[in-house]
Formats: sequence, structure tokens, C-alpha cells
Amino acid sequence: MTKIVVDPGICGFPVAITAEIGKEKKIHIFIDTECEMVKKMLEDISTLNRMDAFTGYLNNLVYRSAAKHLKHVACPVPSGILKIIEVEAGLCLPKDVSMKFLRE
Repeated sequence: MTKIVVDPGICGFPVAITAEIGKEKKIHIFIDTECEMVKKMLEDISTLNRMDAFTGYLNNLVYRSAAKHLKHVACPVPSGILKIIEVEAGLCLPKDVSMKFLRE
């Protein structure tokens, strides 16, 4: 089981994501958040194949679900979902990511 928290920034709705690989190498996604848009994504992505993380943007199930449910295209949650799939499937090592605004 792999867990991450995505802090998407100004919206104030952190998203706790858990991924667990099942017997058939399917990845089960669990999301805990107050964001109704992200919660709706689970209708489409609650169970994914481990290789879904490597599908291109236009055909990627996570990004297609995000396009359907999220109003903010800059939301980092879909990327976090794909990262957790990679780690849970053993296709990537866990490493924190971040974005920082630099002001001059």
C-alpha cells in the first residue's frame, strides 16, 4: 500500500491518496478529500491497470477523468494519482515532488 498527500495550493483542499495493488495486478485507488470534483473522479478511476500510468495524455484514463470532472486544469492531483500508481506497481521509486514560486 502506498499513500501520498497532494496539497494543490490556493483551493485549500488537500487530497490524501492511497493505492493498493490487488491479486490481478490491478491498482485500487482510494481518495480522501473535501473536493467534490476530485471525489467524482473515483467513479472512473477506482481500479486501474498498472500500466495506465504510462498511457499518453490524450488516452490516459486519469487525465480523461480529470478533464470530465475538474474545473481547474492546473490541478496537480491527477499527476499525483499517476505517480502513486507507478510506485505501488513497483515501476518507480517514491520521491517527493514540489513546485515553488520564486518572487523577485
